[in-house]
Amino acid sequence: MTIRKPTHALLAAAAVPLLALTACGSDDPLGPADTDEGAIIVGSQLYYSNTIIAEAYAQRLEAGGYEVQREFEIGQREVYMPELEQGAIDVFPEYSGNLLQYLDPESEASSADEIQQALAEALPEGLVPLAPAEATDQDSYVVTSEFAQEHDLRSVEDLAGVDEDLRIAANSEFETRPYGPGGLREVYGVEVTLLPVEDSGGPLTLRALLDGDVQIADIYSADPAIEANDLVVLEDPQHLVLPQNVVPVVSEDLSDDVAALIEEVNAALTQEQLLALNARSVEEQAAPETIAGDWLAEQGLA
Repeated sequence: MTIRKPTHALLAAAAVPLLALTACGSDDPLGPADTDEGAIIVGSQLYYSNTIIAEAYAQRLEAGGYEVQREFEIGQREVYMPELEQGAIDVFPEYSGNLLQYLDPESEASSADEIQQALAEALPEGLVPLAPAEATDQDSYVVTSEFAQEHDLRSVEDLAGVDEDLRIAANSEFETRPYGPGGLREVYGVEVTLLPVEDSGGPLTLRALLDGDVQIADIYSADPAIEANDLVVLEDPQHLVLPQNVVPVVSEDLSDDVAALIEEVNAALTQEQLLALNARSVEEQAAPETIAGDWLAEQGLA
């Protein structure tokens, strides 16, 4: 891989005219940004947990002497994947199973190892997956404990026996996801109608569930709101939702040293750690840079 220069090297070469990463003056707000050669562009989804992870990557790289540019809270996969392919973003925390289904809907990979291997083959030219974290943060079908008790629900397949119209709160993209209404119908015989709520399983999605606007919500498994509100995550025995390990997707132009710094962060990111990071965001309303910085210091990575 091509080596990107650390910050101190850039400063030493300040008198030399620098090439722009890409053409300037684009009208696309998400297009290639004006930045010095060597700056590593880290992106994130419009999802607080993803932004915390991206901030941890960014701060670890800065601690390693690299210049970093942040392009956070971009949106959903349909928006940022073209930016990755075009080289406008160098590093992005992703979720393995969902990304594979996006890239290759026909893939039959199901285990975490199979998904990681398939990702390496399915990613567009110029992009590679780094080592995944133990931590997962995957879509899950969630109901209130009262609704689960009323209908004796333990599994998604039990929803087929509920004698009422079912509505699920989720991002609008859920409509076309393999585990969305079509997948639920095909695999479990469950009919659901989507109520679009565009906050990636956040407080608006939670409120729709608690207020009874929907009977089911798509809430990510590492969300502390599940335990805080005594919600029930329905089992998915047919594995409609694939394992969603946190996996960094990076430009193959990044150096091995840069990749190693990012993988240090992922190696420390256990399920327990991710839940704790998310809890600080939800309960304390702490900023991502504070949460990530404190955690990196605790892990000896600051």
